[in-house]
Amino acid sequence: METSVKKYTFKDFASDQEVRWCPGCDDYVILRSMQKALPEMGVKKEDVVFISGIGCSSRFPYYMETYGMHGIHGRAPAIATGVKLANQDLSVWVITGDGDSLAIGGNHFIHVLRRNIDLNIILFNNKIYGLTKGQFSPTSLVGQKTKSSPYGNTQPPFSAGELAIGAQARFFARIAGNNPKDMTQIFIEAHKFKGTSLIEVLQNCVIFNDGCYTSYTDKEVKDDKQIFLEHGKPMIFGRNRDKGLILNGLRLEVVNIGKNGITGEDILVHDAHEKDPTLHQMLIRLQDPIVTGIIRSCKDVTLEEREDALTAQVKSDSSFSKTDDLFFSGETYAIK
Repeated sequence: METSVKKYTFKDFASDQEVRWCPGCDDYVILRSMQKALPEMGVKKEDVVFISGIGCSSRFPYYMETYGMHGIHGRAPAIATGVKLANQDLSVWVITGDGDSLAIGGNHFIHVLRRNIDLNIILFNNKIYGLTKGQFSPTSLVGQKTKSSPYGNTQPPFSAGELAIGAQARFFARIAGNNPKDMTQIFIEAHKFKGTSLIEVLQNCVIFNDGCYTSYTDKEVKDDKQIFLEHGKPMIFGRNRDKGLILNGLRLEVVNIGKNGITGEDILVHDAHEKDPTLHQMLIRLQDPIVTGIIRSCKDVTLEEREDALTAQVKSDSSFSKTDDLFFSGETYAIK
């Protein structure tokens, strides 16, 4: 017998723990966006689990009035996989950062995406190690001066989105850390998606990498430097909504609508559901403007479904109906 889920508010998902992030950190925005999103998902509090690794982001489970676990560095996807396979009815969320997921946890990160387990990953990307006081991370820029690269970082950065597409990610979204409204909706859509969803949050670190995304996120420039995609809608952006994207050979090109014969009909229409990730990868790589929103959302069979199908097949082909049949099969002997 089905029972209705209590109608929650964001306060129902806020724990009694003191939130201990630096004042002005985008982590507060992510936390509140999640607390606002969960009541809209129609899940019971006791069916929600947050699992984290190590880093500023990984304090997240303490601040949620749900089940959760603060794991070890980089291993949250492995723990989350076990939780989800043990109880497929749970809504499982991995909270991680660019250092936690793309450095020591890189192997776990790519394989959870490849396997397509029905869980959600929120990657706080501030291009720095914040908790350990400002060392360069796998997403830090070349030339970036940090505590561990005082003369400038010499290592080219990972792109979380490119890495995800290479690992066969079926759902990838990107959102600025100062955009709570769209962030909340993306969390809701990620929950609805059947499979692994990855949301990269472009999150500012006010202490050790302040302004790392201001060229995209400041209110004076964001309309012209970000394009927010929605499935089925033209790729149009700009303060006056007069710019768009077209495909020019093998590259995306920004054009001005109304100039050089360009009309709205020429602008690409976003198809997040397209199985071929080629255009999704191009959108992820675009730097001016940077692409946000749900870039890819492609349905596929989940690991749980594959495992369930295999288990059912093995059972149907088996000559054993109970454990005793297995124990007493073949050659046996008795000890007197």
